[in-house]
Amino acid sequence: MFVIWKKQGEKIFSYHGGNKKLNTYPSFSSARFLSQADLIKGVASLVLRSAEATVGNYSCEVTESNREGELKMELKNSSGSWFLLVERAVIISLMCLLVIFCAAQLSVIGLKYEIESQKKVCVIVALVIFAVVAGVGAALFIQDGYTVQNQAGLGLTVIPTVILIPLQYVMFGIVFDSLMQATLALIGLKLLGFIIAVVGFALCVPACPPLHGSVLIAGLAIMAIGSLLSLAYVFIMGSRMKDHPRPGNHYLLYMSIRVI
Repeated sequence: MFVIWKKQGEKIFSYHGGNKKLNTYPSFSSARFLSQADLIKGVASLVLRSAEATVGNYSCEVTESNREGELKMELKNSSGSWFLLVERAVIISLMCLLVIFCAAQLSVIGLKYEIESQKKVCVIVALVIFAVVAGVGAALFIQDGYTVQNQAGLGLTVIPTVILIPLQYVMFGIVFDSLMQATLALIGLKLLGFIIAVVGFALCVPACPPLHGSVLIAGLAIMAIGSLLSLAYVFIMGSRMKDHPRPGNHYLLYMSIRVI
């Protein structure tokens, strides 16, 4: 077997299978096979130090017995970022909107309805935990590069949004004694957005640049829309019910006058 790697038509690495001899060239002294043992499996991938792996067109020629083949590829320079700056800004902005809409909804409910102190503390603590974890995730994710740190940051930004689904259920439960179809639909919308966002995250992790970043952004956008609609619904229904019993409560008041 004979293997020759070239850049722009000039040899940078060669291998002679008869005597197992490897030949490297001064400008590409770090060149080596990814796995010489896998040559018999047809794997002739080349490894270079980043300083030597300059941009250009590379080709690999393999000759074995009476067979030969050639594979060409182009090495491009990358900015080093996993997501584009605009995409990172959109993702973090959507996370901020989720926190803001949820906090605003809690404020509206607190002003219009009496909330048990224990339930209020639980809701506030859950929201604060989500905001802190998402903030840490955003700080890790916003940095340039495609590292475990960036991936962990995006995970800390996306995965904890699941907290918002039961949190939404609890807040609706404060306003309504029995959840109506509209409230269930809004909770379902946020759940759908979360599922799409998680699927998008799973698809983005192994690829740089990510091929399905739009799926992740779409999922977060659906969750943000669900949070905004929930805020509007609670505000509108709360205004209508200001002087009326809450939906689900039906009180009958009996009055009698006894004349003596």
